Amino acid sequence: LICLPLWHRRQACVLLKNCDQGEYVLLACLDHLREIDLLSTFIRMLLAMICGGMIGIERSCRRRPAGFRTHILICLGAAMTTLTSQYLYTKLSYYTDIARLGAQVVVGIGFIGAGTIMVTRQRRVKGLTTAAGLWSTAIIGLCCGAGFYEGAVCAAVMVMLVEGVFSKFEFRLMNNARQFSVLVGYKDMDAFNNVIRYIRDLDLEINDLEITRRSGEKGENGFASFSLRIHRKIQPDEIVRDLSRVAGILTVEEM
Repeated sequence: LICLPLWHRRQACVLLKNCDQGEYVLLACLDHLREIDLLSTFIRMLLAMICGGMIGIERSCRRRPAGFRTHILICLGAAMTTLTSQYLYTKLSYYTDIARLGAQVVVGIGFIGAGTIMVTRQRRVKGLTTAAGLWSTAIIGLCCGAGFYEGAVCAAVMVMLVEGVFSKFEFRLMNNARQFSVLVGYKDMDAFNNVIRYIRDLDLEINDLEITRRSGEKGENGFASFSLRIHRKIQPDEIVRDLSRVAGILTVEEM
């Protein structure tokens, strides 16, 4: 507070005082929209549609299973759920738990999110970010329906920041990651020795090695799971590509 100008220090002191007293400091210009009426209902539903649409556009641009319309419908449904709870309590005087319907949205959205998660042939999990985005969109819808406009807008902007901007940062981290696990299926021990020789030629460190076997139609095939520590001069895709070309190797999958 010492580094702030006098006026800003006074405002900060008032803010801290209100927070200490347990009061929420929200925008006073939106107080008339926190009541349950036709205008407030329209504004809340419109804000839910905008916030859900903004998040859904980013998912649609990446060709994800849950896109623009899905996010809008989820956000609108969650907002209408909160509005219905408030209407029943304030207008119809139904003395019930006002947060019960919203709690069911938080739990029920997991069924929709689970439908976007899948495991590829390379044993990679896809759709987790989309599922988390759907869950966050439902929470934003609850904020819109409750009239918590500030929280809904801030959350929508942050979700878009995470899904749009931080993905590039995550991709860069993955490229610079030095831990790499791969599952190799080989025909015989000569092929396994070729894999070990390839790893040593690249000066890679084996942190863990697990060998399993299973019976196949063409005889006894071996499977080995390698946990490698790689250096920045080589990319994991190059290792998978080179290992698949080794004589006697049947399958190579990144884990």
